[in-house]
Amino acid sequence: MNEEIEFILDSAKEQMDAAITHLHKELGTIRAGKASPAMLSTVMVDYYGSQTKLSQVANVNTPDPRTLSVQPWEKQMLPVIEKAIMNANLGLNPMNNGDIIIINIPPLTEERRLQLAKQSKSEAEDAKIGIRNARKDANNEIKKVDISDDEKKVAEGEVQELTDSYVKQSDEILATKEKEIMTV
Repeated sequence: MNEEIEFILDSAKEQMDAAITHLHKELGTIRAGKASPAMLSTVMVDYYGSQTKLSQVANVNTPDPRTLSVQPWEKQMLPVIEKAIMNANLGLNPMNNGDIIIINIPPLTEERRLQLAKQSKSEAEDAKIGIRNARKDANNEIKKVDISDDEKKVAEGEVQELTDSYVKQSDEILATKEKEIMTV
Protein backbone atom coordinates (compact mmCIF):
# COMPACT_ATOMS: atom_id res chain seq x y z
CA MET A 1 0.00 0.00 0.00
CA ASN A 2 1.07 3.56 -0.72
CA GLU A 3 3.00 5.24 2.14
CA GLU A 4 0.82 8.36 1.98
CA ILE A 5 -2.31 6.23 2.38
CA GLU A 6 -0.77 4.38 5.35
CA PHE A 7 0.08 7.73 6.95
CA ILE A 8 -3.49 8.97 6.40
CA LEU A 9 -4.93 5.77 7.92
CA ASP A 10 -2.58 6.00 10.93
CA SER A 11 -3.55 9.63 11.45
CA ALA A 12 -7.26 8.78 11.31
CA LYS A 13 -6.72 5.91 13.77
CA GLU A 14 -4.93 8.30 16.18
CA GLN A 15 -7.81 10.79 16.00
CA MET A 16 -10.36 8.03 16.61
CA ASP A 17 -8.29 6.68 19.53
CA ALA A 18 -8.28 10.19 20.99
CA ALA A 19 -12.09 10.36 20.73
CA ILE A 20 -12.43 7.04 22.60
CA THR A 21 -9.90 8.13 25.25
CA HIS A 22 -11.83 11.37 25.75
CA LEU A 23 -15.09 9.40 26.03
CA HIS A 24 -13.58 7.19 28.77
CA LYS A 25 -12.39 10.30 30.64
CA GLU A 26 -15.75 12.07 30.41
CA LEU A 27 -17.78 9.01 31.41
CA GLY A 28 -15.42 8.47 34.35
CA THR A 29 -16.56 11.76 35.86
CA ILE A 30 -20.25 10.78 35.64
CA ARG A 31 -21.15 9.06 38.88
CA ALA A 32 -22.99 5.82 38.69
CA GLY A 33 -24.26 5.37 42.23
CA LYS A 34 -21.02 4.11 43.65
CA ALA A 35 -18.12 6.20 44.87
CA SER A 36 -15.15 6.69 42.56
CA PRO A 37 -12.11 8.98 42.95
CA ALA A 38 -12.76 10.15 39.36
CA MET A 39 -15.84 11.96 40.70
CA LEU A 40 -13.50 14.54 42.22
CA SER A 41 -11.16 14.80 39.21
CA THR A 42 -12.54 18.21 38.25
CA VAL A 43 -12.11 19.75 41.73
CA MET A 44 -9.51 22.54 41.80
CA VAL A 45 -8.01 23.62 45.14
CA ASP A 46 -6.47 26.99 46.00
CA TYR A 47 -3.00 25.72 46.95
CA TYR A 48 -0.99 28.70 48.21
CA GLY A 49 -2.47 31.03 45.61
CA SER A 50 -2.52 28.73 42.57
CA GLN A 51 -5.34 26.52 41.33
CA THR A 52 -4.23 22.90 41.69
CA LYS A 53 -6.00 19.59 41.04
CA LEU A 54 -7.28 17.95 44.21
CA SER A 55 -5.32 14.78 43.39
CA GLN A 56 -2.08 16.79 43.64
CA VAL A 57 -2.70 17.97 47.21
CA ALA A 58 -4.51 14.98 48.74
CA ASN A 59 -5.08 11.26 48.56
CA VAL A 60 -8.60 10.35 47.35
CA ASN A 61 -9.81 6.83 48.26
CA THR A 62 -13.00 4.80 48.35
CA PRO A 63 -13.14 2.92 51.66
CA ASP A 64 -16.51 1.46 50.61
CA PRO A 65 -18.88 1.78 47.61
CA ARG A 66 -20.82 4.68 49.18
CA THR A 67 -17.94 6.73 50.65
CA LEU A 68 -15.06 8.85 49.41
CA SER A 69 -12.25 9.86 51.75
CA VAL A 70 -9.91 12.76 51.02
CA GLN A 71 -6.72 12.85 53.06
CA PRO A 72 -4.67 16.00 52.43
CA TRP A 73 -0.89 15.85 52.61
CA GLU A 74 -0.94 18.98 54.76
CA LYS A 75 -3.52 19.22 57.58
CA GLN A 76 -4.02 22.99 57.16
CA MET A 77 -5.43 22.26 53.67
CA LEU A 78 -8.55 20.53 55.13
CA PRO A 79 -10.86 23.60 55.15
CA VAL A 80 -9.58 24.75 51.73
CA ILE A 81 -10.24 21.32 50.19
CA GLU A 82 -13.65 21.10 51.87
CA LYS A 83 -14.59 24.51 50.42
CA ALA A 84 -13.30 23.53 46.95
CA ILE A 85 -15.42 20.36 46.92
CA MET A 86 -18.55 22.35 47.87
CA ASN A 87 -17.76 25.05 45.27
CA ALA A 88 -17.29 22.41 42.54
CA ASN A 89 -21.08 22.02 42.39
CA LEU A 90 -21.00 18.22 42.36
CA GLY A 91 -23.91 17.87 44.76
CA LEU A 92 -21.62 16.33 47.37
CA ASN A 93 -21.57 17.22 51.06
CA PRO A 94 -18.05 16.90 52.52
CA MET A 95 -17.60 16.34 56.28
CA ASN A 96 -14.33 17.38 57.89
CA ASN A 97 -13.42 15.27 60.97
CA GLY A 98 -10.12 17.05 61.66
CA ASP A 99 -7.95 14.42 59.95
CA ILE A 100 -9.70 13.60 56.69
CA ILE A 101 -12.70 14.70 54.68
CA ILE A 102 -15.41 12.08 54.32
CA ILE A 103 -18.01 12.30 51.58
CA ASN A 104 -21.04 10.03 51.71
CA ILE A 105 -22.40 9.37 48.25
CA PRO A 106 -26.21 9.35 48.39
CA PRO A 107 -28.03 6.74 46.32
CA LEU A 108 -29.25 8.09 42.99
CA THR A 109 -32.93 8.78 42.43
CA GLU A 110 -34.55 7.29 39.32
CA GLU A 111 -34.85 10.78 37.82
CA ARG A 112 -31.14 11.46 38.41
CA ARG A 113 -30.21 8.09 36.89
CA LEU A 114 -32.11 9.01 33.73
CA GLN A 115 -30.37 12.41 33.60
CA LEU A 116 -26.95 10.75 33.94
CA ALA A 117 -27.81 8.17 31.26
CA LYS A 118 -28.84 11.02 28.95
CA GLN A 119 -25.59 12.86 29.72
CA SER A 120 -23.64 9.67 28.96
CA LYS A 121 -25.43 9.32 25.61
CA SER A 122 -24.49 12.90 24.80
CA GLU A 123 -20.82 12.21 25.57
CA ALA A 124 -20.90 9.07 23.39
CA GLU A 125 -22.48 11.07 20.56
CA ASP A 126 -19.69 13.66 20.86
CA ALA A 127 -17.16 10.83 20.54
CA LYS A 128 -18.92 9.52 17.42
CA ILE A 129 -18.84 13.02 15.92
CA GLY A 130 -15.08 13.09 16.54
CA ILE A 131 -14.74 9.67 14.90
CA ARG A 132 -16.79 10.73 11.86
CA ASN A 133 -14.77 13.95 11.55
CA ALA A 134 -11.59 11.85 11.49
CA ARG A 135 -13.17 9.75 8.71
CA LYS A 136 -14.08 12.88 6.73
CA ASP A 137 -10.56 14.30 7.10
CA ALA A 138 -8.99 10.99 6.03
CA ASN A 139 -11.27 10.68 2.98
CA ASN A 140 -10.47 14.28 1.96
CA GLU A 141 -6.74 13.52 2.23
CA ILE A 142 -7.15 10.29 0.21
CA LYS A 143 -8.79 12.27 -2.61
CA LYS A 144 -5.67 14.48 -2.81
CA VAL A 145 -3.25 11.55 -3.17
CA ASP A 146 -2.08 10.79 -6.72
CA ILE A 147 -3.25 7.16 -7.07
CA SER A 148 -5.78 5.29 -9.20
CA ASP A 149 -9.50 5.53 -8.46
CA ASP A 150 -9.57 1.84 -7.50
CA GLU A 151 -6.83 2.38 -4.91
CA LYS A 152 -8.74 5.37 -3.53
CA LYS A 153 -11.89 3.23 -3.20
CA VAL A 154 -9.93 0.53 -1.32
CA ALA A 155 -8.41 3.15 1.01
CA GLU A 156 -11.79 4.78 1.64
CA GLY A 157 -13.20 1.32 2.41
CA GLU A 158 -10.47 0.81 5.01
CA VAL A 159 -11.27 4.19 6.58
CA GLN A 160 -14.95 3.17 6.75
CA GLU A 161 -14.04 -0.15 8.41
CA LEU A 162 -11.95 1.75 10.96
CA THR A 163 -14.84 4.17 11.55
CA ASP A 164 -17.35 1.35 12.02
CA SER A 165 -15.11 -0.42 14.56
CA TYR A 166 -14.62 2.77 16.61
CA VAL A 167 -18.33 3.67 16.53
CA LYS A 168 -19.10 0.12 17.73
CA GLN A 169 -16.50 0.54 20.49
CA SER A 170 -18.11 3.81 21.66
CA ASP A 171 -21.55 2.12 21.66
CA GLU A 172 -20.17 -0.71 23.82
CA ILE A 173 -18.59 1.76 26.25
CA LEU A 174 -21.91 3.64 26.48
CA ALA A 175 -23.89 0.43 27.05
CA THR A 176 -21.56 -0.52 29.91
CA LYS A 177 -21.87 2.94 31.49
CA GLU A 178 -25.67 3.00 31.14
CA LYS A 179 -25.91 -0.43 32.76
CA GLU A 180 -23.69 0.84 35.61
CA ILE A 181 -25.87 3.96 36.06
CA MET A 182 -29.22 2.16 35.95
CA THR A 183 -28.18 -0.64 38.33
CA VAL A 184 -29.66 0.16 41.73
